[in-house]
Amino acid sequence: MSLVEGLRTRLLQQVPDVTGHDDYDMLPRTAQFGAARAAVLLPVVARAEPAVLFTRRTDTLVRHGGQVSFPGGRCEPHDISPVETALRETFEETGIAPSFVTMAGYLDRYLTGTGFDIQPVVGVLADGFALAPEPREVAEIFEVPLAFLCDPANRRRESRVFGGVTRSFYAFTFREHEIWGATAAIIVNFAQRLDGISGA
Repeated sequence: MSLVEGLRTRLLQQVPDVTGHDDYDMLPRTAQFGAARAAVLLPVVARAEPAVLFTRRTDTLVRHGGQVSFPGGRCEPHDISPVETALRETFEETGIAPSFVTMAGYLDRYLTGTGFDIQPVVGVLADGFALAPEPREVAEIFEVPLAFLCDPANRRRESRVFGGVTRSFYAFTFREHEIWGATAAIIVNFAQRLDGISGA
């Protein structure tokens, strides 16, 4: 079974109608009304040892400067689907052409505390893709082994005070990279679907 076929057996094959979880799992589900729709690509690089590709945002960005994220962004009116949004934004941010991406499925929608309703789309990157980071948005593009992200020993729960409220969230450390918040929660959702990990 190919990597794409294996992923398709574990992932949603239709866009979910409602959000499955939210930022720190502490916001009411009704908060999704009025949230801005967005989509991100969770890019799985097809290697002998598969990896997940991430971007690190430039420090000068107003929103989430310096943070690790998946390529993606706000859905535009002309986007016909979350897949189109994710592929368009991925090309704009990283230079990866849509022709190198084979879609594998969807994860649960994720509602952020900053007012975005994110649809994660999982795609497999074929060998030969080229990187051309958008310098105003992307400081770095890097990969993390999929096996590392699926190992529950490599994730942790942390707590911080946001707006006077203590909230907990997932976090990973890979080399010099800190992956946390919505990006880490999406990874955990992906790992749970792949390996049946139950945990918090």
